[in-house]
Amino acid sequence: MNGSTPPVRTITALKRWSCVDKQMPGVEGVRNIHVYDFDNTLFSSPLPNRQLWNSGTCGSLQAQDFLHNGGWWHNPAILSATGQGLEVEEGRAWQGFWNEKIVELCALSAAEEDTLSIMLTGRAEANFSDLLNRMITAKGLYFDMICLKPSVSPSGELFASTLTYKQALLRDIVYTYPHAAEIRIYEDRPKHTKAFRDFFAHFNRSLSSPSIPPPVQRAPIRCEVIQVSEQETTMDPTTETACVQAMINTHNTSILNQTAPPRAVPYKLKRTVFFTGYLLTPPDTERIKSLVKLPPSLPEHEVKWLANNILITPRPAPKSLLDKVGGLGAKVRWRVTGLGNWNQRVWAARVAPVDPGVRVHSENATPCVVLALKRDAKPIEATKISSWQAVSQSEGMEFETTMGEKVMLRIEEEVRGEDAYEASFASQGNGRQQQMGGQGRKHPRDEEFPALGSGGQQGRVGIIMVMRIGIRIPLGRGRREAGMGLVSLLNAAVAVAVVGEAGVMQY
Repeated sequence: MNGSTPPVRTITALKRWSCVDKQMPGVEGVRNIHVYDFDNTLFSSPLPNRQLWNSGTCGSLQAQDFLHNGGWWHNPAILSATGQGLEVEEGRAWQGFWNEKIVELCALSAAEEDTLSIMLTGRAEANFSDLLNRMITAKGLYFDMICLKPSVSPSGELFASTLTYKQALLRDIVYTYPHAAEIRIYEDRPKHTKAFRDFFAHFNRSLSSPSIPPPVQRAPIRCEVIQVSEQETTMDPTTETACVQAMINTHNTSILNQTAPPRAVPYKLKRTVFFTGYLLTPPDTERIKSLVKLPPSLPEHEVKWLANNILITPRPAPKSLLDKVGGLGAKVRWRVTGLGNWNQRVWAARVAPVDPGVRVHSENATPCVVLALKRDAKPIEATKISSWQAVSQSEGMEFETTMGEKVMLRIEEEVRGEDAYEASFASQGNGRQQQMGGQGRKHPRDEEFPALGSGGQQGRVGIIMVMRIGIRIPLGRGRREAGMGLVSLLNAAVAVAVVGEAGVMQY
């Protein structure tokens, strides 16, 4: 706190925390205080799609200082793009994105005359006050206070974190309303849940045995922090990719304009290619999985299902190879000719082109679709299958594939002269990228980001058509010191892809 004079605890002073000007309840009449967090407590805010981005990029995207104008939780473009976008969603009040049980509790809080109701979020007031007010108004919710994180508190205090900001505000609230006997806080993050419980336990102890006189005489307050289960949601992959590319464009432009910090470096959206293969459609994947006959003693949870491709190469295929076999997007029709397994660990279907004259390629001696694995097995073990059982006429199904790649996206420093093939491999020596997005970096919202597949989106299928949204920058103008590797074209990758388990199938 700046200065030695304690802040005045009045309703007028407290209202300075709120971004809405409403008549506040009188001090004497408030007996309960109800506080509702916004993101993933009241509203299902989208998270970066872990099936679209690699883990380092997921962490970097959410850091406030990674991009010049802020990351995922600091740029209103992300929240505005939720669902079908602000223009569509505002008219239908973002239907389907609210936690309706919490919405009902908010309505009950607003109806209680002796309750002060507050919506409290760590999103920045300067960037989000207008958007959040529109969302809350569209839903028909009422709060006595809508509080977003200010750049500086009404008393001049700076905050090192969202948690310290929320605790400072809660302290002001309970001192301003000294007759309130209970405070309830609804929160989704376990770390914050514990921190609030600890904060009020310490607060009550300090009232009982004060080392210094409190600013206002009041009795200890009962505190209940309700842990709300987070429901992981993601954006439309096309929209998400376009939003992130636009954020990168803005960041890179600020470097050229010399408005970014001196040590800022330009970034580029890149693709990590895990393999190139003949990709099956989801319906054909389901059909061919039916050919697997697992041992009765093998529990279902010990099996990982694949059945999504015929491997060409476990890496990006060079253009020379792609050209020989028709290129990305080429269609090939196959027939199942045999079934086999290796040590009851890997199950596969041997396949051959329906047209014997078509030119195909596979680094495996026997082209096959790996159908299923035991949890401790790897797809490469299918190459050890030497005995194939002939299939019946009903099992000899046919299916069409599209030549494509399994891809995840990443953000890395722009490398001058790097071609598309080189960019398909994740950089191992990018120290800055490791610093920003490596395993050691804390999640800026919650230091405990859920592991891949912990939400309900695993295996989600959708079509991505990412269009160019770039801006052309003349290399001869506004160029900074040598070695900055400034981009000549900031653009999104042009892609048609299917989001599948743990990645993107790109055609």
